[in-house]
Amino acid sequence: MKIENLRKETIADRARITATLTWENCDRPSQDVYFETTAEFQDDLFLNPNSFLLAGALPAMRYGEKRIAIDTPICPEIKEGLFSAMRCLINWHGGDRQVIAIEAPIQSNVLFPKKPTRAGAFFSGGIDALAMLQDNRLNFSSEHPRYIKDGILVYGILQGENESDPSFQNVINAVSAIADDADINLLQVTTNAYAHFRDLDSNFSFWRLEYLGSFLAAISHAFAPRLTMASIASTYDYASLAPWGSHPLLDHLYSNFGLQIRHENAALSRLEKIKSIAQWDVALKHLRVCNEKSSYSQGNYNCGKCYKCLKTMTALLALGLLDRVDTFIEKDVSPELLIENSYLSDAYGENCYLELIEPLSQLGRDDLVDGITQISRRYREQDFPGRIKRLDRHLFDGNLLNIGKKIKTSLALKRRA
Repeated sequence: MKIENLRKETIADRARITATLTWENCDRPSQDVYFETTAEFQDDLFLNPNSFLLAGALPAMRYGEKRIAIDTPICPEIKEGLFSAMRCLINWHGGDRQVIAIEAPIQSNVLFPKKPTRAGAFFSGGIDALAMLQDNRLNFSSEHPRYIKDGILVYGILQGENESDPSFQNVINAVSAIADDADINLLQVTTNAYAHFRDLDSNFSFWRLEYLGSFLAAISHAFAPRLTMASIASTYDYASLAPWGSHPLLDHLYSNFGLQIRHENAALSRLEKIKSIAQWDVALKHLRVCNEKSSYSQGNYNCGKCYKCLKTMTALLALGLLDRVDTFIEKDVSPELLIENSYLSDAYGENCYLELIEPLSQLGRDDLVDGITQISRRYREQDFPGRIKRLDRHLFDGNLLNIGKKIKTSLALKRRA
């Protein structure tokens, strides 16, 4: 893969940095990859070759490129970190992955060595990000270098998403209210750094298991003049650590002298994170955990039926908080819906539900406790659906169940019509 033709430009009222990625061994067309922000932050958006290197190196390795080459000088620390990340991912996932060469001249100086300290964090409006910000506010004064001042909201991960997508404005509205209450700047970023090869990653496995951390780090380094630290909220807690694209072993490898990438809050379980924001009324009022953007409308940011929604709704219900969350229209969870849509893929997902058994039992919700027991048993493949799931994973890479869900959705839409 070659990274060429780096440029910065202004498009309408937005600033954009772009590079052309040319695949050399994988039969794919060249693609202009960009990072874009609003006019407010245009002076902070830097044409940083390290951003495009971080965005391209792991996809190049995963999809069969023999090298990644760029003729603009890159940071030696990031080059070294990428080699370590590649070896870690190969040890985790094996397959046909091989460490690829990084061919580029080396930067001799540190970029922006005298910039003032400034911490930012990726801020989606979900549980992990909210708990990270809440923890930051409780532990660091506004004068401390780790006090988060910028929240980075990213859009464009899915193909076809851009700033003109109506759902983007709905997301901005939800997250802006929380950002204003927390007194952080909302730094909006649109990018196609993942969407341009999304067709190669049909079930998001590369995104989830390998790419997430380097993708977010690439965005961070695009704002190198502004940031000295960028935090990524953990998904897994230490009790359930497993290979994942954003991981305590990986994220810091994408740092350099001028910009530290931090993996935050892995000490807290999912339930503990929700407890930590229980008294933050604005956060609960605008909570957004759902990726089903087709369901987005003003004030309704969660479909209430997908796995992520059900996991969060059940936890909120267990803590007596669901009635306070306006962005979930439904104020209860049925065991039937929970069992139907909650297919677990790892021990962390199971633990997110198992830790709800005690508070649900105290509420007398034995129906949901029984539902969680069934979900756990299915995950451990002790019943018939579990055996089907195991067969699907081994023979069809998990795609058979996804096809079945799409067919079911299509039939439901036809019945409504």
